Amino acid sequence: MTELPQAILASSEGHLVSEAKAGNYSAFEELVNRYEKKIYRLGMNITGNREDAEDVLQDAFLKAFEHLPDFREDSRFYTWIVRIAVNEALMKLRKRRNSRELPMEDSEDDNGEVVVREFADWKPNPEQQYAQAELERILQQGVNSLPPGFRTVFYLRDVEGLSTEETAELLELSVGAVKARLFRARLRLREELSKIFKRG
Repeated sequence: MTELPQAILASSEGHLVSEAKAGNYSAFEELVNRYEKKIYRLGMNITGNREDAEDVLQDAFLKAFEHLPDFREDSRFYTWIVRIAVNEALMKLRKRRNSRELPMEDSEDDNGEVVVREFADWKPNPEQQYAQAELERILQQGVNSLPPGFRTVFYLRDVEGLSTEETAELLELSVGAVKARLFRARLRLREELSKIFKRG
């Protein structure tokens, strides 16, 4: 990959979008660099499949580039690219469901499923590594027990850190609906984790 100029690297998101819309490919490349890990993680957590996540990443940025002239600069580019990626990931799930490769539970309109993944910043010892892997497995099991609509809201709010308003806009829901789903998702997750720990 070519090294980007320092001015591009230091630019704000809004400036990068303006530059990209004006035909500056380096500016769009920097937008990709800034958000590709998050978009890949989003695709991975919704589809649960690395190949699908890679497709979601590529297709989302390709669509964003193609439709960049239509992007309203009073909105956040990140929110926009997340919306595109969520739609791409949900299309993957629908295709799997239609081909019966992936059974869906309690499917809700235009929502996907989420798997929470956590990554360590340092190398743990074997005992810590086992404990961390076990905790991750338990957490994933708990999150997977949520209905898909709750999982998506939980992921966007509690994992990605989007605001309630951004999540509502992204999923085309009311703010009240997002708050209700998030509350119910957290409550169900707490109950499910309690059951798992009691069994364990």
